[in-house]
Amino acid sequence: MQQKIFSNEVSYKALEYQRPSNLVTSKKGTIMLIKLTHAHILGTVIAYLIGVCLVPMVISFSKKEGLVDMPNARKIHTHPISRIGGVAIWTSTMLTFLCLVFMSYYPSGNLLSGILLGGSLMFLLGLVDDIYNLDAKFKLFLQVSIATLVYLLGVQINNVPFIGDIGLFSYPITMLWIVGISNALNFIDGVDGLAGSVVTVNAVTLAIIAVAMTPPNPISALIGFILAGSMLAFLTYNFNPAKIFMGDSGALFSGFLLATISITGVMKAATLAILLPFLVLAVPIMDITFSSLRRIAKGKSPFVADAEHIHHKLLHAGFSQKKTVMILTSVAIIAGALASLFMGAETIIHYFICIVVLVVIMLLLNVIKALTKR
Repeated sequence: MQQKIFSNEVSYKALEYQRPSNLVTSKKGTIMLIKLTHAHILGTVIAYLIGVCLVPMVISFSKKEGLVDMPNARKIHTHPISRIGGVAIWTSTMLTFLCLVFMSYYPSGNLLSGILLGGSLMFLLGLVDDIYNLDAKFKLFLQVSIATLVYLLGVQINNVPFIGDIGLFSYPITMLWIVGISNALNFIDGVDGLAGSVVTVNAVTLAIIAVAMTPPNPISALIGFILAGSMLAFLTYNFNPAKIFMGDSGALFSGFLLATISITGVMKAATLAILLPFLVLAVPIMDITFSSLRRIAKGKSPFVADAEHIHHKLLHAGFSQKKTVMILTSVAIIAGALASLFMGAETIIHYFICIVVLVVIMLLLNVIKALTKR
């Protein structure tokens, strides 16, 4: 018996294995493509609307409860700011999936359930860390445990170009990828609007590539678009000057989703396309790699925070917070464009349309924020 996805007319198998051209050539295929488009657009819009209402409530609650990030010598902000933005990001993402259930657009399956479960556990781990400041090694152990859970549920890197099936190496490589990317977002979350902007661009890029793959993976694409919607809502209040930070809860949750959808949406292909996530996620990967190597070279633990990340270097070079965000977000956009170009002309066109819309929305959010300050 086939699992159903989005509606009674659309099967998981059909969406998972039919080529995009085949989807358009038949009546049922056309219905599937329309359903997919609706799900992606609806998911993004619903996530944004829910999130933009939730963030002010989270800000108010965190101030009352003292859940704020205090300024210090390593940090840029000069006054206490809410540090549990991840609550709004996670809640808007999960409520969006709940809304899609009632609208018959919800895709079922163990893989999606595993990703959402793992993401929720990462969020809870980050939230506890935001409140109680957990030991780094204990936190790493729990992250590996969560990544192991989703690995057992099917989120696995099994093939590498020029090598093929990697057998027993599948587990450690998958662990390194999921845990590494989850933490990489935390590393770049040091300037107002930076992590949120990079996550939004990365999520949209991975979603577009997931749909363009052969076979396409609409489930991964849907997660990417919903994450982008939730993050845009967060950015409404996180652009400089920020009223809220995503905290470990938001960074670990969004990083985990990016890591897992890059595996399920792109790395399942036994082609050079498996390398595309390295290009798409270039900004967080570069920062966590160079930061970890630098700390180890100095005889320090890679888990000890410092003020020598890429964004710190740009700030020290004289760039403002807004220009720093623009530079690194532009790098993410260019990297995404190169990855999309690999997938063909149609994909790069879709990418640029989405990115133009995304950039316009971000600019409007910045303008609205500037006007409301006056």
